Amino acid sequence: MRDITRSEQLWTRARKHLAAGVSSNIRLQERPAPLYFSHGKGSRLFDVDGNEYIDYVAAYGPLILGHSHPELVEAVQRQVALGQTYGGQHEIEVEVAEKICALVPAMDVVRFCGSGSEANHALFRLARAYTGRTKIVRFEGHYHGWLDDQIISDHPHSEEEAGALPFPQPVLGSKGQLPHAAGETLVLPWNDLDAFSRLMEREGQNVAAVITEPIMCNGGFILPKPGFLEGLRDICTRESSLLIFDEVITGFRADLHGAQGLLGVTPDLVTLGKAVANGFPLSVFGGRRDTMDLVGSGVMHGGTYNGNPITLAAANATLDVLSRDNGAVYEQIRAVGRSLMAGIRQAAQAAGQSVLVQGIGPVLFAWFTDLSEITTFRDNWACDEDKYAVFQGKLINRGVRTIPSGRWYVSAAHTEEDVRQTVDAVGQALKEM
Repeated sequence: MRDITRSEQLWTRARKHLAAGVSSNIRLQERPAPLYFSHGKGSRLFDVDGNEYIDYVAAYGPLILGHSHPELVEAVQRQVALGQTYGGQHEIEVEVAEKICALVPAMDVVRFCGSGSEANHALFRLARAYTGRTKIVRFEGHYHGWLDDQIISDHPHSEEEAGALPFPQPVLGSKGQLPHAAGETLVLPWNDLDAFSRLMEREGQNVAAVITEPIMCNGGFILPKPGFLEGLRDICTRESSLLIFDEVITGFRADLHGAQGLLGVTPDLVTLGKAVANGFPLSVFGGRRDTMDLVGSGVMHGGTYNGNPITLAAANATLDVLSRDNGAVYEQIRAVGRSLMAGIRQAAQAAGQSVLVQGIGPVLFAWFTDLSEITTFRDNWACDEDKYAVFQGKLINRGVRTIPSGRWYVSAAHTEEDVRQTVDAVGQALKEM
């Protein structure tokens, strides 16, 4: 057992003045306790007790380049000396907007803000203003933020709670949420084009927007079935509803051009976050010029820290590294990720454990289940979440840090040696279970 005495002391101290001792609820899931860290470098993270970890949490997704990439550090240090925030415009803001619009197919115009929740909320408002309609269609197991009209059916736990398919009922995600928060939300199972078509035949004239993760990452890694995203695109066009891709996870992680570039389906509007600034607090929303023209001419969006130069300097450097040699770094990330997935499968087989692994390399998911494939969110109900939590705790004790829910992120800093050490730790942990 690793010594985490200092982390435990800090958590005890933090709970006196910091709600639950953490700044985001998801961090409470870590076993055996929320860890406190001193620094990170490359693929490695170091806690306050001096323990070293191969890091697959990647700050829950942003660290596509790994910790403290030298080009990013240099760009941020240079900008800090020039000023922290101006309450006005600056050239880096223009450069980053130009780069994003050149790389992401759906992006003609963008706006910067601070979190994915904020970006998606802005697009809900924009879509309603543009269409004159009120309803938003979303899918079970997809997470689009923690605000009242967003945290709906992101993780229902049973059919009794969520209702029968193909038209489940909206499930509120938090105590204190307004009871009518889901009143303008229509929920569907993902990857069921027939259910979507039937709903839109009935409700299309009321639907302002349809929001989806183009690759499901929050509720388990699930690729869209062939024709599903294309079907959403065609039906939204027919019904004059806007199609929103939430690429907060997949943007600049799945591919240099996002999941939309990888899969060849272009939405009307997009949200980006996480990887775009490699750990600095930046989210982006944007899309078609005719819709985005309403921002600033009737649709309110603002924020003191929006487009601040330090964050944008980080994004500028990140995009330069990612786009170099036409995104060659993604082939490296995919290769390491595929090697990791194969290694986990082999270790599970050797240990006699039923572990399913799905992913594309830069992001992957692992479950304890007898299922051969996960294709819908409700398949997660057949997986052993408690067993995975135990497994995650055993990995932490062996110097491998992963997200307790089962998601793993691979960065440009991870190496085949990291994979070798990780697979060895996975094998040891599985044999103990």
